[in-house]
Amino acid sequence: MRQKTDVIIIGGGAAGFFTAISLAENKPDLKIVILERSSEVLTKVRVSGGGRCNVTHAEFIPKELTQNYPRGKKELLGPFHTFMTGDTMEWFEKRGVALKIEEDGRIFPESNSSQTIIDCFLNETERLNVDVLKNHSVKKIEKVKEHWNIVTEKGDFSSHKLVITTGSNAKVWKLIEVLGHTIVPPVPSLFTFNIQDSRIKDLPGIATQASVKVISENKNTLETEGALLITHWGLSGPAILKLSAWGARDLNELDYQFKIKVNWLLDISKEEAFEKLKELKETHSKQTLFKYAQLEVPKRLWQSLLTASGIDETQKWAETTNKQLQKIAEQFTQSIFQVNGKSTFKEEFVTAGGIDLKEINFKNYQSKLHNNLYFAGEVLNIDAITGGFNFQNAWTGGFIIAKSI
Repeated sequence: MRQKTDVIIIGGGAAGFFTAISLAENKPDLKIVILERSSEVLTKVRVSGGGRCNVTHAEFIPKELTQNYPRGKKELLGPFHTFMTGDTMEWFEKRGVALKIEEDGRIFPESNSSQTIIDCFLNETERLNVDVLKNHSVKKIEKVKEHWNIVTEKGDFSSHKLVITTGSNAKVWKLIEVLGHTIVPPVPSLFTFNIQDSRIKDLPGIATQASVKVISENKNTLETEGALLITHWGLSGPAILKLSAWGARDLNELDYQFKIKVNWLLDISKEEAFEKLKELKETHSKQTLFKYAQLEVPKRLWQSLLTASGIDETQKWAETTNKQLQKIAEQFTQSIFQVNGKSTFKEEFVTAGGIDLKEINFKNYQSKLHNNLYFAGEVLNIDAITGGFNFQNAWTGGFIIAKSI
C-alpha cells in the first residue's frame, strides 16, 4: 500500500529539516514527510564546528558571501539576495535559539552546543506535525504522470512534490542520474595536508599567520593566506582548508602528492626579510639568535627554522654572515614542504561534486528537467570553505524551496 503525501523530503539533515519547518509553518495543511536512511537524523549538524554547530558566518553582503564558495559562487548570488546570514539569524532566534558572533566571524548558538540546533529542529517538526521517518533508505525514485513514487526499505510513498537534500550520497546520486540529471564526480574538499618534515615534527599545536602556495605546473595558481596550524600529521588551519577547497579538483588530479611553499612571515619577501635580519644583527649583536624569537614568529618555530638554516644554538648575531642571513630569510619566506596525502578535517567530510548546476533553476531550486523536483544543500555541486558557509547554502536553498512550494 502506497502512502500518499503532499511533500516528500529525502534526507534528514540540515537542509531537509530547514525546508520542512519553513514550509510547514506557512502551509500547515500540507502533509510533509522526511525520509532518513539511518536510525539517526542531523548527524552532520551534531559534529559540525567541533560539536558546537557553526550555524553561519557574519558576512552580510551577498556578493562578499559568495566569495567563500569555490563551486556555486555565481549561482548563489541571486538566492543570497532572497535569504542569507541576517535572515538565518532571525529564523533561529525567532524559534528561541540565541546566537553569537565570534571574533573570526563564525556564528554559533550561545549554548556552544550543536544539540541546541538539533533540539530546535526536532521540536519544530513535532509541533508542526512533520513526519520524520528513520531507517527509510530510498531504493527507487520514479515519476508517474504528475506524482513522484518513492520506494524505500520500509514502504512506498507517493507525493506531488519531491525535495532531495541528501548531501554527498553516492547511492542517491545514482538514482538522480536515472532521472536524467548529470552528476559531477565527487572529490574531497575540506582536508588537511599530511607532511613528514623535521622542521615541524616537534611543533604540533603551534599556530601562526602564513601564506601558502601550491607549487604546480598547472596554470591554476593555488595560493592563500591565513592562520596555519602545525599538527601531528602535518599542516592544517584555515589557510590549508581554504587551499584544499579551492584546489579540490587540481589536488585530486595530483593524487595528493605535491609541494607547497610557505611564507611564515605572511607577505614579507625574502629580500625584505634579509634587510630586517641585517638590522637585527646590528641591534642584537651580542645575543644568540636562539635566545629571542624575532619577526613575530612563535619561539619554537623560530628556533626550528634557524636549525634548518644551519644556525648553531650558541651562535651570536655578530657572528652571522650575510650568506647565513640569506639562508634564514629563505627558510622563513620560502619553506618548501612535500605533501604526501591528506586527512579529513575533524569529523566533517565535505566533497566537491554533485548535480550539475546548469540543470537547476536557482530562482526556486527546481530541476530544469522535471517539475516539482527540488534540490538543496551539498547534493548539488556546491561547496564552501570552512566557517559556516556550507550550512548557509543549506538554509538558503531550503528556505527558497519552501517559499516556492
